[in-house]
Amino acid sequence: MEERRSFVDTPVDRGKLLRLGAAAAAGPLVAGALVERARAASPHQRLEDVSIAELQAAMTSGSLTTHALVQQYLARIENLDRKGPNVNSVLELNPDAEVIARSLDAERHAGHVRGPLHGIPVLIKGNIDTHDKMTTTAGSLALVGTPPALDATVAKKLRDAGAIILGKANLSEWANFRSFHSASGWSGQGGQTRNPYILDRNPCGSSSGSGAAVAAAFSAGSLGTETDGSIVCPSSANGVVGIKPTVGLTSRAGVVPIAHSQDTVGPHGKTVADAAAILGALTGVDPRDPDTAASAGKFKTNYTQYLDAHGLQGARIGVMRSGVTGYSEETDGIFEDALEAMKAAGATLVDPADLPTIDEIATGAAEIVVLVYEFKRDLNAYLATRTGVPIKTLADAIAFNEANAARELKWFLQEWFELAESDPFDKATYDAALLDARRLGGADGIDATLKANNLQALVAPTGSPAWPTDLVNGDHFLGASSAPSAIAGYPIINVPAGDAFGLPVGISFIGTAWSEPTLIKLAAGFEAATKARKKPEFRTTLPVDGPFQGLQRRAASGGRARDRAPSLPTRWPIFTGRL
Repeated sequence: MEERRSFVDTPVDRGKLLRLGAAAAAGPLVAGALVERARAASPHQRLEDVSIAELQAAMTSGSLTTHALVQQYLARIENLDRKGPNVNSVLELNPDAEVIARSLDAERHAGHVRGPLHGIPVLIKGNIDTHDKMTTTAGSLALVGTPPALDATVAKKLRDAGAIILGKANLSEWANFRSFHSASGWSGQGGQTRNPYILDRNPCGSSSGSGAAVAAAFSAGSLGTETDGSIVCPSSANGVVGIKPTVGLTSRAGVVPIAHSQDTVGPHGKTVADAAAILGALTGVDPRDPDTAASAGKFKTNYTQYLDAHGLQGARIGVMRSGVTGYSEETDGIFEDALEAMKAAGATLVDPADLPTIDEIATGAAEIVVLVYEFKRDLNAYLATRTGVPIKTLADAIAFNEANAARELKWFLQEWFELAESDPFDKATYDAALLDARRLGGADGIDATLKANNLQALVAPTGSPAWPTDLVNGDHFLGASSAPSAIAGYPIINVPAGDAFGLPVGISFIGTAWSEPTLIKLAAGFEAATKARKKPEFRTTLPVDGPFQGLQRRAASGGRARDRAPSLPTRWPIFTGRL
C-alpha cells in the first residue's frame, strides 16, 4: 500500500530556493538548510510549524501515516543535524523506529488510538534509560556498552502513550556536573551541539540537544532533565517552550542522576500546547521513585485542558527583579517588553515582587552542599543497576576519564566529580543544608512572596541570549532565574519572549509546588498574546552588519528599557541555570 506524502516529501521549488538564498545575503544560511526549507513547502504545514495536535489530526484523517512522518523526521535529521548545518543535537537514532511506526499505524487502522501522542515521534535526553538497541550514556564513553535492563519509567510511559522514541538527544556530559569550566552541549560521545539559530552560539545545557532538536524540528517534542536550569535554559536559548515540573510529578527512575532532591524530567515543545500534551503522558505515582508518592491526588494526565489563549486576563503576577535581572541589557529589554504585553493582555503586575531570600539563594551555599553530597550516592546507586559498561562507581568514572583523557578530558576536567568523590560534607551538614535550601527557595522565598502579594505566579527573565560556544574557556554564563525553584523543587515554564540579534530569549513563569495547571494557563496566554517564537535560520555566525537590531529597542525608548535604573546581579554563578 502506498503511503500518503506530506510535509517534507514535495520536490524542491527552484524559484523558492533562489528567493531564500537572496534573503540570506546579510547572514548566510547553510546550504542544506535552504534546500530543506524549500523542499518542505507543501499544501500542508511544514514540520517547522506543525503542532502535535495537527499531526494527530492529519493521521486521523488518513492524509498522513506514522511511518511516513517518521521517515520525514529522519530525513530532516540526516539533512540538517548530521549534514548541512550539522546541528549535532541527536546522539543516536532508534534503529527500530520505522518498525514501531508501522505497528502503530496498524493499531490505528484497527481502530485503536492510545491517545494524543499516538504515532508522535519524540527524542529523549541521552541520560534516560531505554531497554532497546540504543545506549544510555549521559554522553560519556564510560557508559557505552550494554543497554539498561529496563526502560526508565518516563520512557515506558511515552511508549505506552503511543509516542515513538525516535532517538536520544545529545547533552552536556553527565548533565553538566563534571567540570567547573564546561562548555554546555559537549559530550565525549556526541561532541558539541550547536544552536540552530546561529550555529556558533551555545544551545545551553545540559538538555542541549533536547532543546535544539525541537527548535530545528527534528522531532515533535523532546524530554529533558533539570537539576537547576537545564530544561528552561535550553528552551530559552533555542526558542522553544520548556516545562520543568515539580520534583516528584515525573519519575526519575532509570535516569542518570545528579541529586534526587532537585532532579526532574520534563518536556520541550514548539508551543505550550505541545509541551503540555507530552507532560500529561509522564505523570503518576511510580514505586521505583518514592518521591512521586507526593504527587498522588495532585498530578493530571491531561494538561492541555488548562490551555487558555486569554490566560493572562485577570491574572495577578509578581515581577522578580532583584538577583535575576541586570546581567544583560538585551534580556532586560525583552523582559520589559514582555511585561508590557502581559499588562495589555489583562494581567495585573505587582512590580517588584522580589524574593526576600534571593541574596542567600544567590550564594549557592546550601545548594552546593546538597548536590555534592547526593551526587556520589545517587550516581553509585544508579550505576549498580547497569551491567556491561566500563564503570560501576563514581571513582571508576574518574579513573576512566583519566585513562581516556585524550577523548574525555581534552576540553575541560572533572572538578565536580573529584569534589563529590572526596565526600567533603557529613550527614549533619547535608541535612541542615537541605532544610535550608527548601526554606530559602520555598517557604521563605517563592511561597512567602506569592502569599504576601496575593499572587498566582511570579515572572522573571530566563537567561541571556546565547553566548558563543567556547570549548577553551567554558560557558560565558551571565545569569538566570532558575535557582529558587530548583532548590525548592517547584515548577517553572519558559516561553519564548523575543529575540536579540536573531537569538531567542525567554521568560519564566514560576509557581509553588504542583502549580503546573496555573503556569500552563499563564504561559499559553502570554504565547497567544505575543506570538514571539521565530523559526531558526541556521545562520553560521552573527553578522557584524545586517538586519538584526537588538539595541534599537533601547534607542527607541530613549535609553535603557523603560528608563529603569540598572541593577547589579547578586550572583556570578558557577553552574546555576545549566544543570
